[in-house]
Amino acid sequence: MMVEQKYPGELASPQQIQELAEEYHRAANQLLTLGRPGKPLTRAPFRLSALQAIELYLTALLLHRGHNPVQIRKMQHDLWARTEHAVATGLRLRAKTVRHLQTLSQNREYLITRYGPELAATASQINRLTATLDEVAAKVTTLISQPSRTSQPPAGGQAAADGKV
Repeated sequence: MMVEQKYPGELASPQQIQELAEEYHRAANQLLTLGRPGKPLTRAPFRLSALQAIELYLTALLLHRGHNPVQIRKMQHDLWARTEHAVATGLRLRAKTVRHLQTLSQNREYLITRYGPELAATASQINRLTATLDEVAAKVTTLISQPSRTSQPPAGGQAAADGKV
């Protein structure tokens, strides 16, 4: 008799996922200090931890806003899909950060970081990745500390007025 097992993380709370994101964020900050100038491969561990932290922060917010864990998992490692859903539920990021998250997905940086050492020099700039990670972390943490809501904000609104998405 086969028993269906829950997918790891399927029962995790948004707060637990956020805590995991914070640990990857801390690890990324530590790994950043180990990178050597002119040696892009030495930045790969930082990149992987940073990308994982961003993915987890966005996942935590989506769970907090009522998204189904199975549907989130179907996004795989697509940061752009997570970003679009997170923005639709009220996450306001700088336009530059949104563009970077889209570029990370389009350029498949997650896969390049894991499996493409020959492409390491083509990945986004370290300071841009750090800024994206820090902004996503701060804004998601603020939103998760507020009471959960599953309704979406009206289209346009203040985010469009102040140039933030």
